[in-house]
Amino acid sequence: MVGIMSAFAVIFLKSFAHWVYSLASYGNSILKLSFINSVLPVAGILLTVLVVQKVLGGRIEKGTSQILHTVARKASIIPPKQMYAQIITSSLTVGLGGSAGLESPIVVTGAAFGSNYAQKFRLSYKERTLLLGCGVAAGIAAAFNAPIAGVLFAVEVLLVDVAISAFTPIMIAAATGTLVSAIILNEEVLLRFRHQETFDYHNIPFYILLGFFTAFISVFYSRNFLKTEHFFAGLKVGVYRRALAGSLLLGLLIFVFPTLFGEGYESIKTLADANPGELLENTLFKDFSSNEWILLLFVGFSMMLKAFASGITLGSGGNGGNFAPSLFLGSYAGYFFSKFLNLTGLTDLPVSNFAMVGMAGILSGLFHAPLTAIFLIAEITGGYGLIIPLMIAASISYAISKRFEQHSLDVKGLVKKGNVFTSNKDTNILWTLNPDGIIHVDHKTLSADDGMEKLRALITQTDQGMFAVTENQKLTGVIYFSEVREIIFQQDNILMKDIMKAACETLDYSDTMETVMKRLEKSRKFYLPVIRDGLYYGYIDKGSALEAYRNQLKAMMFD
Repeated sequence: MVGIMSAFAVIFLKSFAHWVYSLASYGNSILKLSFINSVLPVAGILLTVLVVQKVLGGRIEKGTSQILHTVARKASIIPPKQMYAQIITSSLTVGLGGSAGLESPIVVTGAAFGSNYAQKFRLSYKERTLLLGCGVAAGIAAAFNAPIAGVLFAVEVLLVDVAISAFTPIMIAAATGTLVSAIILNEEVLLRFRHQETFDYHNIPFYILLGFFTAFISVFYSRNFLKTEHFFAGLKVGVYRRALAGSLLLGLLIFVFPTLFGEGYESIKTLADANPGELLENTLFKDFSSNEWILLLFVGFSMMLKAFASGITLGSGGNGGNFAPSLFLGSYAGYFFSKFLNLTGLTDLPVSNFAMVGMAGILSGLFHAPLTAIFLIAEITGGYGLIIPLMIAASISYAISKRFEQHSLDVKGLVKKGNVFTSNKDTNILWTLNPDGIIHVDHKTLSADDGMEKLRALITQTDQGMFAVTENQKLTGVIYFSEVREIIFQQDNILMKDIMKAACETLDYSDTMETVMKRLEKSRKFYLPVIRDGLYYGYIDKGSALEAYRNQLKAMMFD
């Protein structure tokens, strides 16, 4: 059921986007307005902002990063509105020409179907997460008619802690989504390739170089997309003014480079075809359509500007993702790389093959998902004839890009927001805990001039294992009962300042539970003092922290 619902979301979004592209194409027999593909994105982003403000409460989460955050921090519970919010807003933004992709909204919608289906039948956290993954796999599988890629994307990118037994329902959902999409959706709407040349092992050195090239392009895209998105999102103007300013700039970019319109899949097909010069038709450069160097420059500028076009689209208020832009960027990078070498006379490379392999390189570099990249491109090209170059380029791009960018594009967005995501399940559970709930605030303190009698009295009155020595509520030292046990009843003429020690580690009131556990481990102490606004606030003991972790683990697994 989750697979079927996800497939219908794909069918609606893809059909709408393809219809608008056909309507806005130059030379269209119905609407012959040469500037229509620059006007539509403006209308699309403004309408998206209007819907978000008037219908969706003024806010909408974008990108697959929210699924990562939901699985790690929110027990895989996705609000019901995400089952329709992504479809409406992304169809307006991308369907009307915004320079982004539909796959991320499709993935979020599929995940929302799975999560809410599980919530309705009161399934556990583990089963919710599994059904969420089923929706993700079905969405990707239906969008590309690529069931294996759908399964791998769900497992490799989102459900990194999945058990082998979970593969069966995920595969069923992916197969179902693919089947429904294949029956109803016209194949020309999907990104499919049938034109490719035979793989020649003599070109392996160039595929290796392509892996390096796509890695650096991935890093360029990741950094500039986020900078552009954050710049527009941070403008101190009204949401409608920001949307208008951003969409007008995007419209200008699309007017000069029409290939930036929408998902860009049609231009990818053209680029991999036998006559890529068609890209220059009905553009400002149409008189140079037969000039291969001008075409190469056009492709190069389109490739570099995609990061800014996508950043403007999402930062100004539109909704979409980076999956389609990564494929766009990859095909253009592969074409640029191989065509440049051919024009210089150094070699004679199969340009269409390099355009396809380039997609795997960028997808792997941006999302740190080499397996998904390899099998997705293999499936949409209709076979495994390019599997060796796909493996070479994807693995090299992943290794190099990870060297410069520790986190993938989606995870990097979470990091910038302060929500560090990790594939470590224990760390994710710690992030869901609130340290404030386990801080002991009903504590007794000592002053530096107190004698041993005061310490003995506190030990008999409380169960504290650590006593803070304070002056005007500021921490000056700590006394651990385990360290002074032997002298407590043997000596009376000792003051607290004589036996207290400086705190080897302290905690701040704002620290996360992950930080708390790391400092407890580093200090090798069972108790650590907590400071709030420069003053001693209380203490945390390791036993309470571990008990809170166990209770949260039980709640997530069985509630």
